[in-house]
Amino acid sequence: MTDAVTTADIALIQRIIPHRYPFLLVDKVVDINGTQSGKGIKNVTMNEPHFTGHFPDQPVMPGVLIVEAMAQTAGVMVGAALGMADKNMKVYFMAIDGVKFRRMVVPGDVLEMQIETTRGKPGGKVWKFKGVATVEGEMAAEAEFTAMMDMNAQ
Repeated sequence: MTDAVTTADIALIQRIIPHRYPFLLVDKVVDINGTQSGKGIKNVTMNEPHFTGHFPDQPVMPGVLIVEAMAQTAGVMVGAALGMADKNMKVYFMAIDGVKFRRMVVPGDVLEMQIETTRGKPGGKVWKFKGVATVEGEMAAEAEFTAMMDMNAQ
């Protein structure tokens, strides 16, 4: 039996989910507790392409990208727990509910995304999650989302 994966660095993240620059929006996932919970970390930097137009005089990370970062965190968390590295796993949004934005996320922020699974099991395709994104302990966004995880994509 192998030890449970509790952290995913950028190298492991890229072996689990297919996203790449400029759309890879999570730098590390820590505190992975099986498929139940985990925390993603995104270091927000000025050199990201969306800041050239959103907004030139006051750069703000688009809310849809915050939600996408939460979803990528969920995919990495589940993929790490189920040993999906190098298996060509695909994850697709099915629904996004109850999204609320509370604070702007700007260059220099460290975005932390706490993810909890509310429905899903190994072997199942449809998973539901609750995500809360914070900066320095202050809520930036929250959402519930449903995803289809194709773990047989090899």
